[in-house]
Amino acid sequence: MGHSSLDLAGRTAVVIGGTSGIGRAIAHGLAAAGADVVASSRRPDMVASTAAEIEARGRRTLRITTDVTDPGSLKHLLNACVDEFGGVDALVNCAGTTKKVAALEMDMNDWDRILDVNLTGTLRACLIFGEHMLERGWGRIINVASLASFVGLYQVAAYGASKAAVVALTKSLAVEWAPRGVCVNAIAPGVFPTDLNRELLDGTERGRELVMRTPMKRFGKVEELAGAAVFLASEAASFVTGEVIVVDGGFLASGVNQ
Repeated sequence: MGHSSLDLAGRTAVVIGGTSGIGRAIAHGLAAAGADVVASSRRPDMVASTAAEIEARGRRTLRITTDVTDPGSLKHLLNACVDEFGGVDALVNCAGTTKKVAALEMDMNDWDRILDVNLTGTLRACLIFGEHMLERGWGRIINVASLASFVGLYQVAAYGASKAAVVALTKSLAVEWAPRGVCVNAIAPGVFPTDLNRELLDGTERGRELVMRTPMKRFGKVEELAGAAVFLASEAASFVTGEVIVVDGGFLASGVNQ
């Protein structure tokens, strides 16, 4: 494998939250680049359907459910991948949740749940898979940040706080693990309609404002995130760590659009 290679043949990738939306698109992108891909989430039916799609691409996979709030399920996923593939080269943390609510009306149970999934869930997976990668002296961890990591989005305070913290966590782990062969980066998607957010975007004032603020004048297609994930998972990104690649059609660059 050449040092600048984007080819993932012979690599094994795990995508947690990889059976729908952004995660599923990234899982497909990694498989298209040659990796064997294990896409895991809480729902057995979606794990099975995504696994069948990966196998249809000629790649190997496993059918294992996980819940990022349960460290035992993450350890089981890692152990199964090690047994089947010999190790895990790349981890993508895509599991996420949100709830739109005014800050003053937020239930603290919702705050705790969103932080536990988006931030602490990412940490749990990073630690469990990161330790394995550090033992092997090579690894790629890709966390999923958000526009809300950088700018305030209306009535999603818990989500924004969790995603800003994911960026800080990414940089902290990158600094600790850089000397030992494990690169830790993040992708920050712009506005991509998925099952998680579609009702907030389709035909709403919020959706219209988001398009207006995006210089490309459209929402992203989830497939457009795959290239950044393939790059960060590959040998080509060997000197890239602690970085956030924003895939947003120009949203964060935008001041005035006309």
